[in-house]
Amino acid sequence: MARKGHRPGQGSANRPRFWGRHAVTAALANPARRSLKLWGTREALASVELPPALPVTYADVADLGRLVPSDAPHQGLVLEVEPLEDVWLGDVLADAAGDERRRPILLLDQVTDPHNVGAVLRSAAAFDALAIVTQDRHAPPESGTVARSASGALEIVPWVRVVNLARALGEIAEAEYWRIGLTGHAPKTLGETLGSGRIALVLGAEGEGMRQNTETHCDELARLPISDRVESLNVSNAAAIALYAVATRPAG
Repeated sequence: MARKGHRPGQGSANRPRFWGRHAVTAALANPARRSLKLWGTREALASVELPPALPVTYADVADLGRLVPSDAPHQGLVLEVEPLEDVWLGDVLADAAGDERRRPILLLDQVTDPHNVGAVLRSAAAFDALAIVTQDRHAPPESGTVARSASGALEIVPWVRVVNLARALGEIAEAEYWRIGLTGHAPKTLGETLGSGRIALVLGAEGEGMRQNTETHCDELARLPISDRVESLNVSNAAAIALYAVATRPAG
């Protein structure tokens, strides 16, 4: 059923295809998301609330498998969508200006693995983060892999793409966020650097970590207090732990 010349998981005009119950139902429920076409088994489609006028095709498991990457756990549902509209950092910061919840921002420095970005989005949703910020050219596009790993969070957490991360950190500082870069060589732990104000957490790619230029645009560097038996954590695990630390800090 996949059209000749299209990679599995990618529709016409490079439109992403989402698969799996959580990713598909979250996309269908998002009023900001334009859904184009839905394929599914009769059993799976019977359990989904279908928007009016959405083209729906009944398909068997083998047909669905040809629409997505090999061994993708589609759970009987595949949805072709338009990518979400761009989200601007200035708009996110302006919307948060009067919010007393002190919701953190997460910035990812050249984290390119779609599984990691999706998992970070899921943690960001779990701990009520304001947004994630990535570079436009050094981050994955919206895809079925990101959506599946995010388990619906791609539809609810603003994802800001910027050209220059250092410039974005400057804009965030002007909005009175304390910028903490997570790195294993920092002298202080994250708990020792958390104040009572708004926090922006900066994480680098696993292995390489943050670039030096990114570190210089942080107000402080911090490390997670992990055992010396482990060199580092996966970036998505580190993000979840850091977000928990921010969420559970004492009220200022």
